[in-house]
Amino acid sequence: MGKAKFVLLLSFLVLLSCSSSYYWKMRIEIPGEPILKLDDFKEIVITDFLITKETKDFDLNKEIVDYFTSELRNEFEGKISSKKIPLEKEDVFKDEEFWKAQGEDLKEALLVSGSAQYTEEVRKAILERRKDRVDDPFQSKRGLAERRFYTFLLDLYLIDPKTGKTLYKRNFKESQGYKNPKQTAHFAFFDLIQRVKAKFFQNILAGAKIQERYLISK
Repeated sequence: MGKAKFVLLLSFLVLLSCSSSYYWKMRIEIPGEPILKLDDFKEIVITDFLITKETKDFDLNKEIVDYFTSELRNEFEGKISSKKIPLEKEDVFKDEEFWKAQGEDLKEALLVSGSAQYTEEVRKAILERRKDRVDDPFQSKRGLAERRFYTFLLDLYLIDPKTGKTLYKRNFKESQGYKNPKQTAHFAFFDLIQRVKAKFFQNILAGAKIQERYLISK
């Protein structure tokens, strides 16, 4: 298939070069269609998140709830609130009766929930370091460096409390390494959850996408 595409592209370019046609590359906006329309709800309720692995000196549940509360408030005209719902195991997200019971007073709301974990590790690597003198026959020397890596896993659910059904589900995994071995968990978390937000909001807000098109004229 790769060879066929290459031959087709080559033939196209040859035809253009042998004719008096002109073509222009254009960037246009293609309207997106949201997976879920937030306007269908009067309230968004952010519940507790099931933390599958605790992070030392870092309240992951609170950070997630606070972040999404703040960011959704910028995009949603209705009410944004939070609700304490104890979650004990992953199977709870498949239990429609459980969510219906939690949302008896939230018939026109959308529940935001999920499970998450946030981990960090320090990795050591041998790096090549250049010396200043160019005429030195041994132009490099080895050095041991540390890198701190953070990984954020989030299984996000949007649930209809009237039916208990999941309207949207997506698994996110974001990782980032830092040269600074003392990089804080709070700083790295903000980097990673912003990536999650960008992908999540693209699904539920569906802003315009920029795509390239070619205009051919003779």
